[in-house]
Amino acid sequence: MTIQEVADLLKVSVATVRTWIKNEELRAVKLEREYRIAKIDLERFVNGRATMKVTESD
Repeated sequence: MTIQEVADLLKVSVATVRTWIKNEELRAVKLEREYRIAKIDLERFVNGRATMKVTESD
């Protein structure tokens, strides 16, 4: 996903997403001059900020 797509999805600014990447809070891969964020990395980022942890039930 692009930085713009992540920003739109999370309803934050592009600058916020860039800050998360710069601070190594959100994993991203730099391709040429642009970053790409894998969906699994975005899921981990969001889940790591959840207010309540989900536990697996049998």
